[in-house]
Parts: sequence; structure tokens; C-alpha cells
Amino acid sequence: MRGAHSDRGASRSPDRPAIRGAGRPAGRGAQPRRGRPRSEAAEQAIREAVVTLLEQGVPLGDISIERLARTAGVGKATIYRRWSDKEELFVEVLRDIEPPDPSLPGTSARDDLVVMLESVRVRGLAQRSSVLLHNVLAQMKSHPELWAAYVATVIDPRRATVLEILRRGVAGGEIRDDVDIDLVNDLIVGPMLVRAVMRPDAPLPDDLAERVVSAVLEGLRPPGR
Repeated sequence: MRGAHSDRGASRSPDRPAIRGAGRPAGRGAQPRRGRPRSEAAEQAIREAVVTLLEQGVPLGDISIERLARTAGVGKATIYRRWSDKEELFVEVLRDIEPPDPSLPGTSARDDLVVMLESVRVRGLAQRSSVLLHNVLAQMKSHPELWAAYVATVIDPRRATVLEILRRGVAGGEIRDDVDIDLVNDLIVGPMLVRAVMRPDAPLPDDLAERVVSAVLEGLRPPGR
């Protein structure tokens, strides 16, 4: 993290996570923005202000809308026209600095599950390599409203995607139809989360997603398949 300096005019440090463009499509479940047409430059400045303050070591709980407006060089109304509260803004910024969600090949349930699980592995590696990302995620869990917003906006849609893949796997005969797909989701995603989150020194090799999916699906294959 950088040492303390003035809120405005801070340059990006070489290893700062990239903030994706303000004009990107809204995330899954995002609500339409209120008010006048948005200024992409203003949105980008506000997102950059969040990262600047976090890099300076300012705790999430101390980042107010007033401070964000001052750091970004905009008025508070400019922020509220784009985000209903700072929780919504923080979640969006976190989505910007995390690896993006993957595009699914759609060739089979197995292939889609490997891609989804690989995205969990990549995010685990990113959290290990980015002090900023690691600290933000750790702090979010101490702020119930912020964590709930992150779960509803980011985690729940990802889980819903995996459950839909599993349903297609059952319908297509790749997975037995007598299994609890909610439990199967945990059997597939759980091992990667254990290594990525609970065992930070455990290896995350390139083939881990494929190995986990293959091991789980081997036991779920319908008879005769």
C-alpha cells in the first residue's frame, strides 16, 4: 500500500489492479442506473478514487461518500446518480479488479463445470497475488451490509450458473437424476475453495479444475454411461 498523501492527483502504482472501463455492460442482476445519462469519465474517476483510498490504507468503513467525492473531484450528487449507496459502488469496484466471469463453451456440462471451476482457481490466485484484493475481501466480511451485497450480486449468480449447468447435465444424461444438485455444487466447488481460501499455501496447479470435475462426475455418471 502507498504511504499517505493527498486524496487528489494520485498516480497509479505499477502493481495496482486494473479498473475495467466504466462503459462496460452491467453485471448480472444489476439495476438500471437512475438520473441523467452517465459520464464515463466521472464514473471512472469515482472507481479510481475507491482504489486510491484503499491503497492508502483507508479502511472500508472510513470511506464516506463525501471523501470519495472529494478524491474523485466530483459532487456527491454525481455519485448518487450512479450508485444508490457506497455498498453498491464497492461491490462494483471489486468486480472490476477481480478476474472477469468466464464465457461458457456450452459443449457439455463437464466442459462448462471445468470452465466455472477454473475461474474460482484464477480468482484464488489473484487474491494471493494482490494485497489490495485480499485486504478488501477480508474487510468486507466485517461489514454485514457490504458482504450481503457482494453475496447477492456476485456469489449467488455464480452459484446459480453452476446449478443450471448441473440441471442440464442431469437432463442430458451426463449426471444421475437421483442426486441433490445443490450438494453436487458443493462437492465440485468446495475443494477449490478450500485450497484457494482456507489453505493459502496449497498448490493451485493448472489442471486442478479438470481433475476435480472429473473425480466428482465419475461417481455421478448414470449406469451404463
